Amino acid sequence: METAHDRLRRRRRITLTVAALALAAAGAGTIAVAWPSGHDAARTEAAHTRSATAASDPPSTPHAAPADGAPAPNATTSTGEPPPAAAAETPATAVVPPPPRAGGGGLPLSGRVVMLDPGHNPGNGGHSREINKQVYAGGLTKECDTTGTETDQGYTEAEFTLDVAHRAKRLLEAQGATVVYTWESEAWGPCVDERAARGNTAKADAVVSIHADGGPAGGRGFHVILPASIKDKNVDTTPILAPSRTLGGLLAKAFRAATGTSPATYLGTDDGLVTRTDLGGLNLSTRPKVFIECGNMRNASDAAQFTDPSWRERAASGIATGITAYLLKGT
Repeated sequence: METAHDRLRRRRRITLTVAALALAAAGAGTIAVAWPSGHDAARTEAAHTRSATAASDPPSTPHAAPADGAPAPNATTSTGEPPPAAAAETPATAVVPPPPRAGGGGLPLSGRVVMLDPGHNPGNGGHSREINKQVYAGGLTKECDTTGTETDQGYTEAEFTLDVAHRAKRLLEAQGATVVYTWESEAWGPCVDERAARGNTAKADAVVSIHADGGPAGGRGFHVILPASIKDKNVDTTPILAPSRTLGGLLAKAFRAATGTSPATYLGTDDGLVTRTDLGGLNLSTRPKVFIECGNMRNASDAAQFTDPSWRERAASGIATGITAYLLKGT
């Protein structure tokens, strides 16, 4: 039976946990990036965003960059064309996340719902007809899904994202969160519109889509993709722009600290944040949502990290810490 002394010690541990996680909270800016060849070599997406927001706080102190990962702000994309310069604009005011829902357990994230969206599906390659069908993606139509990318040794993005999602789920549940997936055991897909719909239906407090990029082989590093302003038919992303920006900034900062990796050298961003208009998973979301590209599968150094279970655990820790910091911000 728990004594009064035990209860006091437990409350102190919870208070210290919340305080430590809240220290991660910080604002962040965004840049817009041209994406001529899409998310990876298998995709045909094109980014339309040309606006950007200036950083409201300086990025965290970076870890030493690996020898082959020196920043390359003028690096070209996989098509050989440099990203266009982004014009600065006033950052939007960050929206404080909603207060905790009623829930028991006394843990920091009790009553909160997090949706994790593991990018792609290992079965997509065997269902080309299904994943190639066009679906509405918010201002445009595009493929239901793609196969994603892979390392030169054949380790697929879909395998990686599901593994990291499982690890992050365990860490978030240890903090009391209710964690759901957009998919886990389906044979293929689901389509990007359905992935967004599932987060909306779950009324998730935060949604993170986990990916790995297929960028130029000479570039490495992570980046976080934020939703852009989209108004089309019944779609209006305005309500989620500010909270998603807050989520993305905290996620980038936590991921960088947990993994020791730096923002993508081939995108020309210091804080690891970019904005895109061509992702249905973001355009159709009504919940605060971001994508994280955990690194570049086409780069040998990043690929070696992806295949290391201990690094995947650190990546999951960074994702869970960033989400936790967002959900605790303002509480």
